[in-house]
Amino acid sequence: MISRIYYTDPYCRRFDATVRTAFVHDGRPAVLLDRTAFYPTSGGQPFDTGHLYTASTAADDPRTQSTDVVETIEVNDDVVHLLSSPLSTGMAVQGEIDWTRRFDHMQQHTGQHVLSAAFDRLFSNRTTSFHMGPDAATIDLARELSWEEIERAEDEANRIIWEDRGVSIRFVSPDMVKAGAAIVLRKESSREGVLRLIDVTDFDVSACGGTHVSRTGAIGVVVVSAAEKFRGGTRLTFACGNRALRTFRGLRAAVSGSVRVLSVLPEELPAAINRLQGESKELRRSIRKFQEALAEHEAERLAASGALMASHGGSVIVEVLDEWDSNGLKAIALAVTARTRAAVALFSASQPHAVVIARSPGIPVDAHAVLRALIERFGGRGGGKPDLAQGGGLSGDLADLHASARHLLIADPS
Repeated sequence: MISRIYYTDPYCRRFDATVRTAFVHDGRPAVLLDRTAFYPTSGGQPFDTGHLYTASTAADDPRTQSTDVVETIEVNDDVVHLLSSPLSTGMAVQGEIDWTRRFDHMQQHTGQHVLSAAFDRLFSNRTTSFHMGPDAATIDLARELSWEEIERAEDEANRIIWEDRGVSIRFVSPDMVKAGAAIVLRKESSREGVLRLIDVTDFDVSACGGTHVSRTGAIGVVVVSAAEKFRGGTRLTFACGNRALRTFRGLRAAVSGSVRVLSVLPEELPAAINRLQGESKELRRSIRKFQEALAEHEAERLAASGALMASHGGSVIVEVLDEWDSNGLKAIALAVTARTRAAVALFSASQPHAVVIARSPGIPVDAHAVLRALIERFGGRGGGKPDLAQGGGLSGDLADLHASARHLLIADPS
């Protein structure tokens, strides 16, 4: 069995090992080592990356060669190292993990233990799951919480962090954590066999296989940046250490930029945004009224320009209209088909093109079928009914779009 160095020494950055097996995994070169400090994805924590170094085989070449460890996964209770280039079985290697990535994971994972314990202690609100992404981490709590409760738990977690309490690793048998035993876990473990416990002094004991800092002070700080209702409970997004600093800098840049553009103080931003939203809503109403009036004039022009088609007993009108969005095109098409017996296809001039297909009652054209035929040739998406259909995302030469639509309206693909 492989010796997992990270179980007992998460601060190990370099280690010596031997390649037990070299093989190909899902088309990528991979190795199994006799010992490793590389952590495979597990328990919400992502994998480690880094390098494996080997001595040059040439007698006159003293250089050390390396291959990248691009991913680390667990397969059949073993750690598979996926590489950028292959190695050979029996090779002696020196592994080096990406310490910046590893320490970030250690900060987030230990911070999660402390934050989850704070919610559990203050509100008896258990963490049901944990996920760590490249920029943010989340925990799912069993019950909904107010922001006041979230901030109380956030304050409690940071108190434990700033007290710089010890974080120790212990290995115990399942019998030692049964009811009535001296060890009480925050969350019952379903794992069989020896348990690896992460113990935050006088605050939290949890069964966990992840990597953690040795003292809470190394977490730096934990901040909750977002909260949302999730499956009857609450999903919190949080960041620790350097991630918290990056989160703050991102918010600072966003606030500074908004303050500069709106010419208000930071505390005036919410009111300024509400005012702009109100003004935007009024502006949209005004634009809609002007569009409706203009649509009537445009429809009158188009209705007079349609070519009479004897098979339809009406006109076929295909036009490209500049500076009209899909709503405007729809208003014009409906106005045209209300004024005269016609089959209409209207396109926006800007790419990707929007399109509206409409027909007057009694015109034997299936607007939805015409749209499907256009999408099949020019891409995009959309839908509708036999009398009215609209789509967007069409690409291609406008002349080709125009000719195809005209042909389809005349041919009646229904």
